[in-house]
Amino acid sequence: MDVALVTGASSGIGLAVARRLVEMGYDVYSYARDHGKTSFRHARFHPVDCDVTDTRVLLERTEALLRETGGLKILVNNAGVGFFGPHATMAPDRIERMVRTNLVAPMVLTRATLKHLEKSRGFVVNIASTAALNPGSFGAAYGATKAGLHQFGQALFSEVRKSGVRVVTLYPDMTRTPFYDQADFEPGEDPDAHITPECVADAVAQAVDQRDGTVITQIVIKPQRTQVVRKGPSQKEMD
Repeated sequence: MDVALVTGASSGIGLAVARRLVEMGYDVYSYARDHGKTSFRHARFHPVDCDVTDTRVLLERTEALLRETGGLKILVNNAGVGFFGPHATMAPDRIERMVRTNLVAPMVLTRATLKHLEKSRGFVVNIASTAALNPGSFGAAYGATKAGLHQFGQALFSEVRKSGVRVVTLYPDMTRTPFYDQADFEPGEDPDAHITPECVADAVAQAVDQRDGTVITQIVIKPQRTQVVRKGPSQKEMD
């Protein structure tokens, strides 16, 4: 049975991707710091407690996983965190956390699994953001990490395409997930004003279901229209 590894799969986009891959017949291993909030249970879904920002632990867990499974077909670098506000007021520890989660961890984990993905002619799937392509104010550091992931994916594909490894980068726009729980804004509730985790999971499924020799290298996913809701006593919508 083919094996997939999804980071940040305890909720949101990562969990939706994991569920979709299970439906497709993959044995899915989920890396997350806390699976306590994850209600999904399945014989092919394997939670692994792992803080991806701890490189030593990340490599130890991955080496053990590869020994156990004997191989890997899909790596989904999904774990991400975002903090927003004027860069002059951004706490240094928040900047470091975004860089380690959004950029360092995917690069380290890809390096650790690449030989196995070459053997299986597998996939590296990076979940970036539209902020990588169109950075906005009050998200300079976050956008920079996602832009780095974008460049990493493009360069990596150039390196490994002859080995059969396929590299896909997804760029979701505002998605209704717990990602915005600590932010002072969120996507609007109107179905036309946000995308869902399942939308991203369907895009991943499409990308990994191509014939050998065809690679969908980039997928941008946007809602029909933009609507940002500012949180507060009197919520204000901004189109």
